[in-house]
Amino acid sequence: MARAITNQRKAVNTLVAWVIGLLIFFPILWTVLTSFKTEAVAIADPPIWFNFHWTLENYFTVQERSNYFRHFWNSVVISVGSTVLGLVIAVPAAWAMAFVPGKRTKDLLMWMLSTKMLPPVGVLVPIYLLFRNMGLLDTKLGLIIVLTLINLPIIIWMLYTYFREIPGDILEAARMDGANLRNEVIYVLLPMAVPGIASTLLLNIILAWNEAFWTLNLTAAKAAPLTAFIASYSSPEGLFYAKLSAASTMAIAPILIMGWFSQKQLVRGLTFGAVK
Repeated sequence: MARAITNQRKAVNTLVAWVIGLLIFFPILWTVLTSFKTEAVAIADPPIWFNFHWTLENYFTVQERSNYFRHFWNSVVISVGSTVLGLVIAVPAAWAMAFVPGKRTKDLLMWMLSTKMLPPVGVLVPIYLLFRNMGLLDTKLGLIIVLTLINLPIIIWMLYTYFREIPGDILEAARMDGANLRNEVIYVLLPMAVPGIASTLLLNIILAWNEAFWTLNLTAAKAAPLTAFIASYSSPEGLFYAKLSAASTMAIAPILIMGWFSQKQLVRGLTFGAVK
């Protein structure tokens, strides 16, 4: 029997949730506010919160100095491309592990996840040399490949978890009705796992969108996404806080809006199968 939750405890939990949420959101709020300040106001001590002259000058300067929309398009192609390619590879792999499990399935999953524990800088030199020799430096294709490989363990782990919640009897019934392996995966398995696939897709787009290490080291100008666009406002002469904040706001705005509108789908997918 479930234990009743008192109104007082609900109020405390709500308050704690709001405090944590505001602490997490505060850096974003401060960045947005700073983007509307002049450089002098941005570095004022003590900080000026709202009582300042709001200006769009930083946004105009950022757009004049660098082509925002080119970087934005590069980010869209790289994040969506790497996620779609990862799903194409991960769906059959997760299906095999979920419905044709072997004795070493868990060991294989742990091995794949362990690749995320390696510091990226540890493999930077060999990957850089491979990309240079193969002509993939500063190309969107090269970044799609490397980000696919980086996020593939997470994609497989998430899909494996969702697929395990689907009764195998349903797939067996489809085979008895004459469905081959391709039809079983496309017309039976995938429609039943739509919430999990959607949340996996959204989460990995966010991870690829925010990836900075590889995008800064494997691009120069042609394929540079928004992470490189932000880094360009850090120079040896110093940090231009207002312009840097404007660039950061322009970079995070698209993914923030996408996350806001897809939060229900994301939560639904991440809790898929949690309630029996």
